[in-house]
Amino acid sequence: MNSDREIILEAKNLRKEFGGLVAVEDVSVQIQARTLHSIIGPNGAGKTTLFNLLSGVLKPTRGFVYFKGQDITHLPPHRIAHLGIGRSFQITNIFPNLTVLENIRLASQALGGDNFRLLKASSDFQKYVDKALQVIEWVGLKGREADLARNLAHGEKRKLELGIMLAADPQVLLLDEPTAGMSSEQVPALLEIIHSIMNLGDKTIILVEHRMDMVMSISDRITVMHLGGLLAEGTPQEIASNQTVQTAYLGDLYGDLTESMEGKNG
Repeated sequence: MNSDREIILEAKNLRKEFGGLVAVEDVSVQIQARTLHSIIGPNGAGKTTLFNLLSGVLKPTRGFVYFKGQDITHLPPHRIAHLGIGRSFQITNIFPNLTVLENIRLASQALGGDNFRLLKASSDFQKYVDKALQVIEWVGLKGREADLARNLAHGEKRKLELGIMLAADPQVLLLDEPTAGMSSEQVPALLEIIHSIMNLGDKTIILVEHRMDMVMSISDRITVMHLGGLLAEGTPQEIASNQTVQTAYLGDLYGDLTESMEGKNG
């Protein structure tokens, strides 16, 4: 890990129990600012539960979450969002009966201090419209501003959800399976958006993703979870050659890992 980069988000000894089930067990991870850090593992490994703990959707049974050194463990999700942490979900989280522009404008307005100022002139909200139009271009939805969100194709809805997150200008974006439900043909466009976000130079992305070729190509660091705990952490190259990971996965994931690295190095 590059010690020159600050730690923007940190989990310390997180544990989450659901009755007798331990979904996350003694997980500690440090996320460096302005990097893309992926979390991988099979179904049931605890990845989404960890995301929910980091974003405040769930509270840990034990342990702590820190954002830029501040303890945010018991803050509600909306307070965490205001601090600068955005979160996507496996299922798209949009307003289907609003237009693309309205979805993104409202997200910008919500964190801009004018969300309850209903008697202001519409011209006073122009800065939010301008921000929304900029974000729409970032995520590749230019020309779809007036379309109702429900009429977008699935891949476009994922782009809109990213736009809603970016409109709030978060420092950290938690992306939970952003390619879920996408065809292989739709993935490159999303990858391009993620690259564009990182090229802004001030964003940190934490990614849960099952497409190993994508994870290997864009990640700075990878954390591997297994049965609720941490199995390994390192660069894509280190993870692909890690004997513990190879032994634990023996099947599909290890095959995906090696094929991804061969394709990257070929």
